[in-house]
Amino acid sequence: MNNDPIVFQMEQAKGKPQSYRKSKHKKICPFCDIDNLTDIYEQDGEIIWLKNKFPTLRDTLQTVLIESSNHHGDISTYSIEHNRKVIKFALHVFEKMNSSKKFQSVVWYKNYGPNSGGSLIHPHMQIVGLEHENGYKYIHPNNFEGETLFNNGNVEVNIAQHPVQGYTELNINTLNKNNLDLWADWIRSGAKYMLNVMYDGRCDSYNLFFYPREQDGYCAKFITRFNAPPYFVGYKLSQVNDEITLDKEAHRFRKFFDEGSKLENEK
Repeated sequence: MNNDPIVFQMEQAKGKPQSYRKSKHKKICPFCDIDNLTDIYEQDGEIIWLKNKFPTLRDTLQTVLIESSNHHGDISTYSIEHNRKVIKFALHVFEKMNSSKKFQSVVWYKNYGPNSGGSLIHPHMQIVGLEHENGYKYIHPNNFEGETLFNNGNVEVNIAQHPVQGYTELNINTLNKNNLDLWADWIRSGAKYMLNVMYDGRCDSYNLFFYPREQDGYCAKFITRFNAPPYFVGYKLSQVNDEITLDKEAHRFRKFFDEGSKLENEK
């Protein structure tokens, strides 16, 4: 298999704002400065889909989806209703780009936290069209499988037994689009669980990747972000926790979702 890396254009990155880099000068967050946003494709209230102002990747169309007007917002802190709205809007945007036939593949992901590889704190997702690259060539069907902790026929949730990177990855699969609200609710719980419970709250960063699957299905995969393990960096070999640890995590996540849903319904 050929390794054809995506080319990063350093010149295009000049002037790109950075939330995590220390600076003596306070800069206005570009996603807070709504009146000066340009190249907006679609908008639904505070959710805005627009062209990335700093297209650093060659042969791509880089777009951004601003999730909220709250600079410090996140999936983990949104209301149930707002999170459902964000997920459905982002899915609509992804499918619109994917069906345009302008790209060999389209990828959809979210960075959160200082170790996620992102540059801005303000909550946003990225939907990127790759003109000549298959963004899924290193992804395999078993990356979406694992120890199932929930399955109602529309939504299946598991702890990955064949992670993309490792060690513990949460897979939230919608097997069809018949219950997107439940899918979004599990995604919201996954973000809360990853930041507050997994590793006893020591995780402050995650990536969330969305993968199209067969028959209108999708997988939302959470990957914790610490320093990447050397086996993955040097050899693309992922690592996975032992069976006892995975089983324990599956039971804890299911209990966390059930208790959180109960509390939400009691409000």
